[in-house]
Amino acid sequence: MSRMLKKLNVLHPLYRSKVMSVVKNNFFKTETTEEQVWNDYDALFSVGTHLFSYSVWLNAFSHEMSSDLPTKVDKNIENSPQFSVIMPTFKPSFDLISQAIESVLNQEFKNWELIIVDDGSGDVDIQRLLLAYAHKDSRIKVQSYPENRHISAASNQGLAAACGKWIILLDHDDLLEKTALSHVDDAINVSSDCALVYSDVDKIDEGGARSDPYFKPDWNPDLFLSQNIFSHLSAYRSDLVRSVGGFRLGLEGAQDYDLALRCIEKIRPVQIVHIPRVLYHWRIHAGSTAHSTDAKPYAMLAGERALNDHFARLAIQAKAQYVGYGYRVRYALPIQLPLVSLIIPTRNGGKLLQKSVDSILAKTSYSAYEIIIVDNGSEERATLRYLDSLSANPKIRVLRDPRPFNYSALNNAAVKLARGDVIGLVNDDVEVITPDWLSEMVSHAVRHEVGAVGARLWYIDDTLQHAGLVLGIHGIAGHVHRYLPKGNVGYCGRAALIQDFSAVTGACLVVRREVYDKVGGLDEALAVACNDVDFCLRLLEAGYRNIWTPYAELYHHESVSRGFDNTPEKQARSAREVAYMKQRWGDLLLNDPAYNPNLTLEDEDFGLAWPPRVAPFAVADVQLAPE
Repeated sequence: MSRMLKKLNVLHPLYRSKVMSVVKNNFFKTETTEEQVWNDYDALFSVGTHLFSYSVWLNAFSHEMSSDLPTKVDKNIENSPQFSVIMPTFKPSFDLISQAIESVLNQEFKNWELIIVDDGSGDVDIQRLLLAYAHKDSRIKVQSYPENRHISAASNQGLAAACGKWIILLDHDDLLEKTALSHVDDAINVSSDCALVYSDVDKIDEGGARSDPYFKPDWNPDLFLSQNIFSHLSAYRSDLVRSVGGFRLGLEGAQDYDLALRCIEKIRPVQIVHIPRVLYHWRIHAGSTAHSTDAKPYAMLAGERALNDHFARLAIQAKAQYVGYGYRVRYALPIQLPLVSLIIPTRNGGKLLQKSVDSILAKTSYSAYEIIIVDNGSEERATLRYLDSLSANPKIRVLRDPRPFNYSALNNAAVKLARGDVIGLVNDDVEVITPDWLSEMVSHAVRHEVGAVGARLWYIDDTLQHAGLVLGIHGIAGHVHRYLPKGNVGYCGRAALIQDFSAVTGACLVVRREVYDKVGGLDEALAVACNDVDFCLRLLEAGYRNIWTPYAELYHHESVSRGFDNTPEKQARSAREVAYMKQRWGDLLLNDPAYNPNLTLEDEDFGLAWPPRVAPFAVADVQLAPE
C-alpha cells in the first residue's frame, strides 16, 4: 500500500485527478466524490493493485498516448503504396480475422495495401469473408492456395505480390493500433536512412481486454539475441527483405526472428528505429504463443536454429540454447586465456574479505587470474594478520595505499600495477556462487564491441541486488528488479537474460585493460558514489556496449564494509557527486536507451510511469540506435 500511495503522491495534480476519476468510476459508488475517494484510506486499500493497473493507466493517459495525427494520403496507392501489410492465414477464427482486417481498414494512415494469403484453409465461409473484404476495398488483395505450405512459403507469396516500400507483418488474429502506420511513417520520415522499425506491444484477449504491455528498450543487440524484441510491431524496408531472400523455409515458428537476424547483418545499428508506443495488440487464446510458449514448442527450437545460423554466417564462436523464457548465448573463450587482474580495495574488512577471497580461490573455474588487494590503511589486527598470511599465495598481491578513501583512485593505481589484459573490479564484500562466473564475464569482455560486463548479484537472503542499472531512477541510476526473489525472471524475462545496459555496478565489473585505459579509468573526482555509472557512460560515449549477464552469480553484502552515508560530511560528498553527474551527463540520465519512457523512474520494478514521458508528437518519439 505504501508504494501505491507513493505513486499517488508523485502524480501531477492533473494526472492525479484523471487517475482518481477512473478509480471512482470503476471501484466506487457513482455519488462518491473524488475528494472522498482520495481521503478514504481503507477504500483505497481495498482497491489494491487495481489502482495502478495497466487498464487504469490506459484510461488515464489515452490522450497522451494518441498522436492525433492527420489522415495521410500523399502517394498514389494504386502505383506505390507506402506499406504492404502481409497476413498469412490458415484456418483462422472467423471473428478474429475479421477484427484483424478491420484494424487495418481503421488505420489513420491510408496509404497501404493488405495482402492476405490463405494457405489452404479449405473453409468456404472464410473464403467468402476474404473475398467480400477484397470487393469492399481495392487495397485488399487475397491469394488462396489449395494446400497448406506453412507460414514461410505463404509469407513469401505475400512478399512477391507486395508493391509497398515497407513490409508490415500482421498475424491473422492480432490487431494493429489505429495510429500504427502513422507512427511508422513518421519514423521513416525522421530517419530517412532507417531500414527496420519496431514498436512496443501488449496482449489482448478475445473480449478485447488489454494486458501485459512490453515496453521495450531502444535497439539492444544482446537482448535481441536473448529474445525477439523486434517482433510486434515490426516493419522492414522491402528492398532489404528481398535482398536477404525473404523468409526461409524450415524456420516456421521463428521465421520472423530469422528474417530480422539476416536483415541486421546487412545494416548498421543506427538504421534500426524503436517507437516507444504500443502499436500492436497480440491476441491471447489457447493456441497462441501470447498465451504460452508451450502452445508452439517448435517455434522456440526454430529460434534456436535461427540464432545459431546467424552466428555461423558471421563466423562468431557462440552457441544459443533455449532456456524456457528466452535464449542463452554462450561465447567461446580464447584458446589462450587472458590473465584477469581482480582488484579488491579494502579497509578493516578482514572477515568479509576473507570470505570473498576464499570463495574466489575455491570456486572459480577460470584459471588465469591474479588477485590484487589494495589495503587502504587497515588498522584492525585481525585484518592485518590476514593480509600478511596472503603473501604465501602466488596468485595474490597486497598493495598498501593509506591515502584518504577514494575508490576511483585506489583502483586506478592498482590497474597500473596489474599484469592482466583484463581488469576485474571486485568489492571486498562479494562472494562467488557459480564456479564459471569469471569465465562467463570474460567471454563477453573479450568481444571487441563490449566495454564493461556486470554480474548478477544477490543479497544473502536470495533476493536480487543487481540486475543492471537504469539511468534516472532515484536521480542518477537505480538497480532494476532489486529484491526480486530467486526464480522470478522479472519484467518480460529481463531479470534473467543477457542484455545491454547503459551501466552496471562496479561491485563486480570486468573490462579489457585496453578499454579501461582508453577512457581514462575511473574518474577520481567521484571518490565514492557514481564512479561506476560515469565509467560505463564514458564507455558508451566511446562506442562500446555494456553487458549484464545473469550467468555470473555472486552474493553481495552491500555497504557492510564501507557503511552508509549517515554523516553530514558523507552526505555533502554524496550531494557533490550527484551534482557532478547531472552536470556531466544531463538529459541522458532521464532518457536511458536501455529503458522506456513509459516505465517509472520512481521505483526499480519496471512499473508504469505516471505519467509516461513519451512526447506528445510522433515526430519526437523516434529513438535511434547508436552507431
